[in-house]
Amino acid sequence: MRSSVSIKSEFDGHPTSKPLWLDTILKGDCIAQLEALPKHSVDAIFADPPYNLQLGSGLTRPDQSEVDGVTNDWDQFESFQAYDAFTRAWLLACKRVLKPDGTIWVIGSYHNIFRVGAIMQDLGFWMLNDVVWLKTNPMPNFRGKRFTNAHETMIWASRGKESKYTFNYEALKAFNDDVQMRSDWVLPICTGNERLKGEDGKKVHPTQKPESLLYRVMLSSTNPGDIVLDPFFGTGTTGAVAKMMGRHFVGVERDPDYIKAAQERIDAVVPIELSALEISRGKRSQPRIPFGRLLEEGLLKPGAELTDKRGKIFAKVRADGSLVSGVHTGSIHKVGAGVQELEACNGWTYWHFDKNGAREPIDALRQVIRDAA
Repeated sequence: MRSSVSIKSEFDGHPTSKPLWLDTILKGDCIAQLEALPKHSVDAIFADPPYNLQLGSGLTRPDQSEVDGVTNDWDQFESFQAYDAFTRAWLLACKRVLKPDGTIWVIGSYHNIFRVGAIMQDLGFWMLNDVVWLKTNPMPNFRGKRFTNAHETMIWASRGKESKYTFNYEALKAFNDDVQMRSDWVLPICTGNERLKGEDGKKVHPTQKPESLLYRVMLSSTNPGDIVLDPFFGTGTTGAVAKMMGRHFVGVERDPDYIKAAQERIDAVVPIELSALEISRGKRSQPRIPFGRLLEEGLLKPGAELTDKRGKIFAKVRADGSLVSGVHTGSIHKVGAGVQELEACNGWTYWHFDKNGAREPIDALRQVIRDAA
């Protein structure tokens, strides 16, 4: 994997099959680097921007030891207006590079997430969910003047209202023991061996996010081979998880120490085997197969007889793919609803055909076509 490079080199020579910026950390200001990326070039974005914590002084524990908080220059802004202008600029740059059907995740705390959310709506992003990351091991409130701040909020939004975004519902349900994934994620903060530390034993980055958080983000809203952008790359959690999960990444970071730590971290990642990247998918994600295709493929013939599961109700297949059953004619769904005196019916599961003396739903024939595609 290459070390940090400037994106300018992509446009200096002949284009290659793999863009020079792909799977690379771009060194520099995030807005300038994003403006140099091709339009509509990334599938998803995870952004962990400065929170603008507005800390006027350091924090100390009851024993007077210093709390390792965020006092870095990159989190300092002169005013809310300055922060809003910065937020609007990087979000605009992100929207330009995001594909029409792409989505963006932005994480923040009570200090900034409401301002970020309002600006996102102003720019035309379409809100899909807010996801609350509940920390199992949050930092205590040492001064005892407020509630312990035990969560952060992520906004998940599509590029626009009409975006056909990726949401791997079935995969998340399987991941969550066959229970729908909720919008409250209970995960620990980054600690132990996962926390990157320098030679002095101190944290390399004060707000390193846990890989478990990014794993869930990418499992839910990306597919293998997708490109995930992180405009505030830090120590590279997004890149490390993307590489592990068979996704591509592009990160933007200006701090050389963060870049060095991130690159070493990503270089050490062993990707998941390709065969293990396949995820559970619902039928909605499969290609649409009209009933008439079964006749075209010879899986059913005009005049064939279909029945309900019990073999009590009969229908005949006509050459145009419609059914007739008594006074009822029309599609497999319309006739299925009519014979049951219902408003609607899934004809694919209601109607059955004879296979070696046993009744099977015609959905099995549809799957034959899908498997052969």
